[in-house]
Amino acid sequence: METIDKIKQQIEENAILLYMKGSPKLPSCGFSSQTSQALMACGEKFAYVDILQNPDIRAELPIYAEWPTFPQLWVEGELIGGCDIVLEMFQKGELQPIIKDAAMRRDAE
Repeated sequence: METIDKIKQQIEENAILLYMKGSPKLPSCGFSSQTSQALMACGEKFAYVDILQNPDIRAELPIYAEWPTFPQLWVEGELIGGCDIVLEMFQKGELQPIIKDAAMRRDAE
């Protein structure tokens, strides 16, 4: 499977998906750590892809997403953004309803 096809499939199959360095429990970068903590604080399950274990995705995703950095949060096929955007949305209370709604729709399927 081509890398871009793999990325599209991951985004399609996971309502809430975080591309990050490391894992939510063992992040390998401060930005990934902060982003995953904000996401975990929303209280819903989410999928993640460790780009350090997937160099092909690490290389191709910034081109596909037109977003150069990691982490990247995708919700229902839409790129929400990286660390700064996610943290700002979380602090303003904007992220929580987006995550809750996506999880509700995912769980209803």
